[in-house]
Amino acid sequence: MFDPNSVQATPSVPINRLVEEQLVRWYFLAGLGYLTLGMLGGIFYGLQLIQLNPFDGTSEYLSPGRWRMIHTNLMAYGFIANCFLGALHYAVPRLTLHPVLSTKFSYFIFAAWQAVVLATIGGLMVGEAQSLEWGETPVWIDPLALVGLGLVAVNFMAPIGKVKGPMYVTLWYFTAAYIWTVLTYAMGNFVPQYFVNGTAAGAVGGLFIHDLVGLFVTPIGWGLMYYMVPIILKKPMWSHGLSLVGFWGLAFFYPLTGIHHFLYTPIPMFLQYGAIVSTVAVELVVTTVLINFFATIWGSTRSLVVNVPIRFFYTGMILYFLTCLQCAFQTTLTFQALIHFTDWVVGHAHMVMFGVFGLWLYGTVMYMYPRVVHRPWFSKTLNEANYWLSTVGIVTMSMDLIVGGLFQGQYLNALKPWEDYISISVPFWVIRMFSGLLMFAGLICLWINILLTSFGPKVDPVVVAASDSTSA
Repeated sequence: MFDPNSVQATPSVPINRLVEEQLVRWYFLAGLGYLTLGMLGGIFYGLQLIQLNPFDGTSEYLSPGRWRMIHTNLMAYGFIANCFLGALHYAVPRLTLHPVLSTKFSYFIFAAWQAVVLATIGGLMVGEAQSLEWGETPVWIDPLALVGLGLVAVNFMAPIGKVKGPMYVTLWYFTAAYIWTVLTYAMGNFVPQYFVNGTAAGAVGGLFIHDLVGLFVTPIGWGLMYYMVPIILKKPMWSHGLSLVGFWGLAFFYPLTGIHHFLYTPIPMFLQYGAIVSTVAVELVVTTVLINFFATIWGSTRSLVVNVPIRFFYTGMILYFLTCLQCAFQTTLTFQALIHFTDWVVGHAHMVMFGVFGLWLYGTVMYMYPRVVHRPWFSKTLNEANYWLSTVGIVTMSMDLIVGGLFQGQYLNALKPWEDYISISVPFWVIRMFSGLLMFAGLICLWINILLTSFGPKVDPVVVAASDSTSA
């Protein structure tokens, strides 16, 4: 079935006048800068686990507990949010054939968002944190962040609102994300803080933790996949109908899954059972999406060999399927009794946040960055190195922590002494440390390539599109 999302129409004005290319570059560079800092924070935290942290005991501002919060917030709001905003400034004008509401507005949002992220990191470093996972942002940051998210929605909904006729599936995902993200952030950062407490606050917090992934990161991530994959492969999606099944399945089931973070708690059991059923249903929905994408690439599988962005995209898709499959098991009451409070959950979180969305954003940067600087990649070898180092690193880390979590769960259930629990964990933490260094090495390869590419000679856009790293 024909998918209109696969079409790149030619507007009546040059496409480079629709896309503010400098802003796209700035967002990508800012996002990768925060990723670098966030990975360093993860390395410091990993060193602490194996008692090699160089900052241990030197300063409360560099304590592992605070760096853990800095690590997660830099990944969510620094790396992922910035790179998403850069990609949206590239994709939305091309899909709608209209510019964003205001370019000046876009630059203001860019500056304001960097201020929000930096203020968040500063607040966390001095101990100004809320007691909510993924919602540790200081209370005085939350109103500013919410206003910023609202401004983003207004800026991008303006061109989408001008679209006549049926919208591309990508725009469905983007539109939903603008609405859901504002509501999710408000729910998670204001309701538990000011309006409810106790068990009710836990239930709302669980919804926020999961909806931040499912209603902010997921719809923008999948929307970008529906935009870029057909363009790179030069063929439409296999089934427009399955695209809609994936969208509506996400919209219906994902908001109901958050309570599975609090199984075996005083939260009413009908809510816990509902979250379990919804989590299993999400895996079925994701399966339909993967069928659509793998049916699309059928007959063009050579792209996985010669095209690095496509390889990043499909590797992330496979890991997304495995993440949701793992989640369907771990949220059952039987399985949760074994892996609760273990590194299994940490491995699961790393697999989805970096293994899926991190790899997707690497592929997005590799596709879009040459096109906004009008230069082909300096080195395909460096992009290949980034892919293999990042993929091997995140798969090793995830599998290591998942297997380690099974051992930890057995020790906890057997009421082993805490010293035995630590002893069995240390070998897994050492592997975790080395796998993190592999991922960091991959990021360094990307940085080197970006710097060398940025100072290379400009070429015709046709040459950029035909370069080995971005064209099958």
